[in-house]
Amino acid sequence: MTYVLCQTLPTIQWGQNIRVVLDVGCEVASFGGYLLDKNVIAMSFAPKDEHEAQIQFALERGIPATLSVIGTQKLTFADNGFDLIHCARCRVHWDADVFRILRPGGFFAWSATPVYRDDQRDWEVWNAMVTVTKAMCWTVVAKTLDSSGIGLVIYQKPTSSSCYQERKGNTPPLCENNDRKSISSWYAKFSSCLIPLPADGEGNMQSWSMPWPQRLTSIPPSLSIESDAGEMFLKDSKHWSELVSDIYGDGLSINWSSSNYNGHECWLCRVMNVVPIDMPNTLTTIFDRGLIGMYHDWCESLNTYPWTYDLVHASFIFKHLMQRCDIVDVVVEIDRIMRPDGYLLVQDSMEIIHKLGPVLRSLHWSVTLSQNQFLVGRKSFWHPRP
Repeated sequence: MTYVLCQTLPTIQWGQNIRVVLDVGCEVASFGGYLLDKNVIAMSFAPKDEHEAQIQFALERGIPATLSVIGTQKLTFADNGFDLIHCARCRVHWDADVFRILRPGGFFAWSATPVYRDDQRDWEVWNAMVTVTKAMCWTVVAKTLDSSGIGLVIYQKPTSSSCYQERKGNTPPLCENNDRKSISSWYAKFSSCLIPLPADGEGNMQSWSMPWPQRLTSIPPSLSIESDAGEMFLKDSKHWSELVSDIYGDGLSINWSSSNYNGHECWLCRVMNVVPIDMPNTLTTIFDRGLIGMYHDWCESLNTYPWTYDLVHASFIFKHLMQRCDIVDVVVEIDRIMRPDGYLLVQDSMEIIHKLGPVLRSLHWSVTLSQNQFLVGRKSFWHPRP
């Protein structure tokens, strides 16, 4: 399918202008697996009420994946985040949320469509899709058949608001009071309105992010509305570059060269960034940099399977969580999602670290401390007797 996409629309350049992708109805994540070698991170996604096993297959293959409620609640992703959304054999009844999470100028690839089928039911689906995409000002930039006779249609989201002003009707309407700093998609019901296209501090439409890998280190477009955000971004980038190089890479008892990690530099490009709902909303900036992530409340279970992650990293987050939930519950959830032999890396105060240590040891984890601010826990193969 990735080859067909490129052949159909040469504008799609994997690993350059297309870096972060959402794969809906991912089956066993073969689409996302193929893209890993092309410097593309594809988040595989499936609804909770069906296809749950597909997500487990994706996770076991080392491909980012998550479960979510679909059809009633907003997805827990950032506004204007994904460069491309791929949907295979799906019936899009959540169009406004697809519009919300797709970057202006981004592509929606609808494969295995009923476009070229003859029965009445498929034509009804196609006609409904034509109506809704036209109302959202999406344009068809390619439509074709592959060698197996399966249909493919590629839509593009507009980069200008002029179309919305020229529509005969106002359905779906544009949303009002869109606060980009707040997290509006956590436990939020679907909205029937379309979020306005993002603009900079002077009201100009934001430009597309730079090609990968330049976009990783360049100032993200979403920070253009903040006067001193660029300077803060560069300072923060320097801080983490030094911390990873000097401390995480060599100073802690973590075997980054293990085949499970493929080297810590590569692992950092495939990390799942989890933005807590009670802390500053940085998820749009994360997507702007060509990385992936989602919102979550760590006082609840994460929408994933047991033994999902090789490593969990937390930097000064536990003091915020302890104001709302029990630290034991948080550690037990981390134990659930961590594979045996995986690591927990915590940077925090010694007060927090002294509270975490006994809880981890009670679960038969090994615990080491470093420089009075770093805790490294390693999960064992122990499990309680039934």
